[in-house]
Amino acid sequence: MKKKIFYILIVFIFNRCSVIKNYTLNAFTSTKYKSVDFSEENIPSSPDYSNENSWAVLPSNYPNALKEIIGNQKNNNNAAIFFIYPTLLLNPDDDSWNSDIYKNEIREDVINKSVKYQASAWAKAGDLYVPYYRQAHIRIFTPPFDKKGIRAWELAYSDLKNSFEYFLKYYRNNRPIILASHSQGTIHAKRLLQEFFDGTELQKDLVAAYLIGAQIKTTDFKYLKPLESNKKTGGYVSWNTYKKNKFPKKYDQWFKGGVVINPITWDLSKESNILDHEGLLYIDNNKYSKSVKVYLTDGLLWTSVPKVPNRLFLRFIKNYHYADINLFWFDIQKNAVERVNSWIKINR
Repeated sequence: MKKKIFYILIVFIFNRCSVIKNYTLNAFTSTKYKSVDFSEENIPSSPDYSNENSWAVLPSNYPNALKEIIGNQKNNNNAAIFFIYPTLLLNPDDDSWNSDIYKNEIREDVINKSVKYQASAWAKAGDLYVPYYRQAHIRIFTPPFDKKGIRAWELAYSDLKNSFEYFLKYYRNNRPIILASHSQGTIHAKRLLQEFFDGTELQKDLVAAYLIGAQIKTTDFKYLKPLESNKKTGGYVSWNTYKKNKFPKKYDQWFKGGVVINPITWDLSKESNILDHEGLLYIDNNKYSKSVKVYLTDGLLWTSVPKVPNRLFLRFIKNYHYADINLFWFDIQKNAVERVNSWIKINR
């Protein structure tokens, strides 16, 4: 019990927006989930993407939590950025299969956690669009719920597909596209790429897909390729962050063989120079540059312990999944702008 409390304290100190998969929650304790059979009668009301209320972020409605990080930024028509947030339905005592996007606590979690600390990293590169969707509960990643919850997973994806089609038709306005995501969001984003971009006319308008926090293999796509330099466009980057020289329990199943791009050098460099780290976004909303050094290994991005306040506590953390984006927030911001400018230079 003491270990569990200590772990929760560490996570809180590093990042209020902790977005943690089941394997992180199980770091010191075995999680038992309440569950019921999936029922059509219990499905939450569907989003209506023609209604702005079904979007967490639109250029016409940047929430205050987002403005706290990026300021009163004017609309940026250079690119259209579609962001898919990660699993936030984490309570093991919650037996719902999908989130209800009309509940205030769900909406507040999306905005105050993922939008504020994650999606914000791309906001400087273009206009940001974040749809609410009926995401699947965290237990979807754990047997036997992964089989029992297939319809819950498909429901989540159907929302994102509908929102993306609406985005293309009414919001994109022929601008180049950045697709960005984390964790559960990345697994859905991969499917969007497969269905809408891979080998289609739309692929030429893809600046980049930032597929973060889930395993992506080169075999997932026929035409889309990993981007192995900082200004390349038309492909994707991916990484999963873990403490240097440590491996997850499910390494072979969830990580090994996955694409890893160095998010500091934006290539396949096996090691970065700490002086090149643009900066992480910390719980105090401040930037800490030259704070981490990374190392690439098979399917994992290893990181040093970040140089931030209360750094001592972070020495006990092995899994940095919750900070996949925050650790490189300013690196992502800079890179997204570079790639958009590169796309514009080539295509206009």
